[in-house]
Amino acid sequence: MRHLIIGLWVLCCAVTSAIAQVSIGIGLPGVSIGINLPIFPELVPVPGYPVYYAPRLSANFFFYDGLYWVYQGDNWYASSWYNGPWALVGPQYVPVFVLRIPVRYYRVPPPYFRGWRADAPPRWNEHWGHDWEQQRKGWNQWDRHSAPGPAPLPTYQRQYSGDRYPRQAEQQQQLRSQNYRYQPRDPVARQHYQEPPARSQHGQGPAPQDRGSKPQNTQREHQAPPPSQGDMKQDKGAPQQKSQGQGQGKDRDKAEGRGNEGKQP
Repeated sequence: MRHLIIGLWVLCCAVTSAIAQVSIGIGLPGVSIGINLPIFPELVPVPGYPVYYAPRLSANFFFYDGLYWVYQGDNWYASSWYNGPWALVGPQYVPVFVLRIPVRYYRVPPPYFRGWRADAPPRWNEHWGHDWEQQRKGWNQWDRHSAPGPAPLPTYQRQYSGDRYPRQAEQQQQLRSQNYRYQPRDPVARQHYQEPPARSQHGQGPAPQDRGSKPQNTQREHQAPPPSQGDMKQDKGAPQQKSQGQGQGKDRDKAEGRGNEGKQP
């Protein structure tokens, strides 16, 4: 009887721990990249980098510049919510500080990481080849004493777990705008904020776009100007909004009076 009680207690602890972390490859409805997070994950800063990682997850799960980043199946994915929906980001557009994350912080490193220095970033130039390296020159050359500070964690998302997790991209965007005031620096992060994924189920990727290539069925690949070689000094990547007061001829003054009313700068 005593052994039975001990066995049940161990089993209960194991189940509780699994629920509190991540399930991989469960194939739940709407989960497009094989990751299901029932609760907001524990995120820990990577020392010396403006990046967080999730030490308790069996996944390469990071947070940088207001977005969650996952490296899985030789692809990078980004989302503004901890359990998606996820958008596919091409390797030529991944932010440099995400590329610089040292190998030791990948909780599920792919086989080709074997033998690489744990305190250095993955050898992306070797893995993605000459063309990628030409586009991303200087990606690992930076002053480590002038790294930007990390973005604040969107801890408001802790209250949205399980069945309370917002299922629609529009609802996610609304909650984010109400609770999270941080403005991203990176062009890809800005694009994600300004052009949220198409309406989808919880955990699903955005609707695919016909780009002449073959993206995965439920993800959209971000296309943005490649990052510069510096330490994320990329404010020029922010899109400009056209004033609604650009009327022509006699209607110009009238259009300006209406177009600017109630608009936020």
